[in-house]
Amino acid sequence: MTKQERAARTRQALIRSAAEVFDQEGFAPSSLTSISRRAGVSNGALHFHFVNKGALAEEVEVEAMAILRGIADPWSENAEAEADGDADGSLQTLVDTSHALVVRLQRDVILRAGFGLSADATWKSRSDLRQYWVDWIDEGLSVAARRGALADGVQPEDATTVVAAATVGLEALGRTDPRWWDRRTCTRLWRLLLPRLAADHLAGRVRAEGGEEPPVREPV
Repeated sequence: MTKQERAARTRQALIRSAAEVFDQEGFAPSSLTSISRRAGVSNGALHFHFVNKGALAEEVEVEAMAILRGIADPWSENAEAEADGDADGSLQTLVDTSHALVVRLQRDVILRAGFGLSADATWKSRSDLRQYWVDWIDEGLSVAARRGALADGVQPEDATTVVAAATVGLEALGRTDPRWWDRRTCTRLWRLLLPRLAADHLAGRVRAEGGEEPPVREPV
């Protein structure tokens, strides 16, 4: 292994260790000593890669945001779905992506830590994952409205309020009880919401349990 490869591996180990510590303890109580110990490196090695704890938190957020963008593709990049004009496709994408998010929250400590840092009052977040998710939902519901996928009388901004609050609630509640990060829980949520949200002609066409787990673009 070359020196560069060892340095890259050490850096990645520190980012992951920082994510684990931030996820368990929060930003303020965590220490560089606990992060370096968990990564199996010295404090000196840590400071070679990161000047302080804030720099580590920023890198965790950058990686977490890349993961989130892989789960929730920006709608403007979803050219094929936008072009086909499939009315139920936008709502199904919302459902499927919410399922993918809760599953990934169970598995990926970097994503969990990124969401946690976004809500941590002791850390000034520069990559607000929660806000990205809310904005993504808002744009998706605007797409659904343009395609005639929303029920009569449902305004996209009202739907955003409900869907964002419910799904961010799953993310927050799962921190103390992982059962909230379960596809069955997410399915129950959508079974309640879809009859009010979806246009009459889409009844039964949007699957609350989601389709196959959507592919996730891994960060490069």
